[in-house]
Amino acid sequence: MKPTAPVPASLGRRLGLRLAHAAAVVIVLFAVLSFTAKPPETLGLHMGRLAPCPATPNCVSSTATDPQHAIAPFVLDRSPGAAKEELRRAAAKLPRATLITDRENYLHFEFRSLVFRFVDDVEFHVDETAKLIHVRSASRVGHSDLGVNRRRVEAIRAHLPATMRAPVSAPATP
Repeated sequence: MKPTAPVPASLGRRLGLRLAHAAAVVIVLFAVLSFTAKPPETLGLHMGRLAPCPATPNCVSSTATDPQHAIAPFVLDRSPGAAKEELRRAAAKLPRATLITDRENYLHFEFRSLVFRFVDDVEFHVDETAKLIHVRSASRVGHSDLGVNRRRVEAIRAHLPATMRAPVSAPATP
């Protein structure tokens, strides 16, 4: 059996430089994606409802009926103004949250990821008739969010008063 020749140091250095270059390209690509992602036209209330989730697994909504996207709404157990204040407070406890829109029965926050600054939109609809606060959390780019939107909504729920975060036994109103 023939002994193998040692790998020249210059080859290892070149390979390292190529890997560093590829990593830099990926980082720049992610940065460009995060800065060019425009707010979706589906934000806000449309005919008194939050938009449905797309087919991709990077969204959760309290109005969704399929298990992949469905999440429990919050309970409206106080005045809408007081409930919105609790939601503002709870969301503000999470990192990189920015309140974008505050209307009579609607709140919209943007959350940015730490490294690539991807934006996720979190919306709340205060439904006085149903005594519920519907929530929708969706990523602007990508296919999967690895469960980030669901964990974020549950983190907001954990920061709310117990009577607002209680599970709702009735199905979400469409």
